[in-house]
Amino acid sequence: MGIEDVTGRIARDLEHLKQYTATPGNGCTRLPFTKEARDAVNYLKELMTEAGLEVTEDAAGNVIGTLKGEDPDAPCVMMGSHYDSVVNGGDYDGIAGVICAIEVARILKEEGFVPKRNFVVVGFCDEEGMRFGTGYFGSGAMLGHRDVEYTKKFADTDGVTIYDAMKGYGLDPEKIGEAAWKEGSIGQFLEAHIEQGPVLDAEGTELGLVEGIVGIQRYMVTVHGRADHAGTTPMDMRMDAVDAATKVISKIADWAREKADGTVSTVGYINTVPGGMNIVAEKVEFTVDIRSMNNDNINDITNRIRKALDKEVAEYGGSYEMDNKLTITPVHLSSEMLDFMEADCKERGYTYRRMPSGAGHDSLEIGQSIPTVMIFTPSKEGRSHCPVEFTKYSEFAKASVIMKDLAKHYLEK
Repeated sequence: MGIEDVTGRIARDLEHLKQYTATPGNGCTRLPFTKEARDAVNYLKELMTEAGLEVTEDAAGNVIGTLKGEDPDAPCVMMGSHYDSVVNGGDYDGIAGVICAIEVARILKEEGFVPKRNFVVVGFCDEEGMRFGTGYFGSGAMLGHRDVEYTKKFADTDGVTIYDAMKGYGLDPEKIGEAAWKEGSIGQFLEAHIEQGPVLDAEGTELGLVEGIVGIQRYMVTVHGRADHAGTTPMDMRMDAVDAATKVISKIADWAREKADGTVSTVGYINTVPGGMNIVAEKVEFTVDIRSMNNDNINDITNRIRKALDKEVAEYGGSYEMDNKLTITPVHLSSEMLDFMEADCKERGYTYRRMPSGAGHDSLEIGQSIPTVMIFTPSKEGRSHCPVEFTKYSEFAKASVIMKDLAKHYLEK
């Protein structure tokens, strides 16, 4: 099986998956527990079955395919990524990693390779956190980090909780605990992913070997004031939620810049209530996303936000809540697996560079407790989370070949 054949199969599968979007013609919108997610999962099940894998869907909505090894009780080698997307996102983020994992299983079967331990392919549910403002739902459930109360705690903008969405999707949220894998049952985790940044494309480098992934904290902040007439209420008698919120928001990006080490912070969503041009706002909601390889930096910015909010709301008698949506610490990926991939790239003549990931991935959740590695493919002009996201299928094929060699190395042990 040549690299051209691998490229062709990956292209076929990813082209087919493009149709499973709620926004045809305007990028991929495949939110968790929707019809589009179900259609994609059904197609992934077909591909896994054709590849000779035993296929299941777990209690969290993860789709899993297993190539049985001689000792199925030994710690498995797992590879995969997520099948959900952001709103109006790209056609490769996450899902390409699932297809690369299926392709690795295909190549192993075609080579007649009989693994000593199971090779497990997984498509994770809701890595992005777009619908419920969380993230890493499927991978977190696999590690035993999601329970029934978690599913009841978070809701989408229509007020639908994860619990109710799962029921509508055909899953039983009361059984979410069944998605957890026994400690020690996963030996290594591998993930192929698009870079989502400009470095590889700008350099003309074929592959990125990911050394570490930033930690992330996400918050929904709600600032409370009082609605009043915009013309008749004097400035010194207002409880203006927008005034307080924006004074804090304006500082958040600069606090990240002060760190000067790649730390980033983003306010990506702002909502005012009641939202009238001639009404002093009684409430402002905004999100904060803070990322860094240095967890102290994340905590420092979070504390600064709280102190600034304390000061601003105290001045006019308002209040606020800062609801944590996600906290995950930075992770350094397996140096042993990185060394193997580097040697393999040299042997195959692929250009590469070692690099960090500024985006979070399922590997960030899993890498907290399991030896994990990632490989990046170039993103054209660094664009991602948008309809123009693009990576050459031949780059996915190269990543799949490297990952196949790595998986085989551990499956032989």
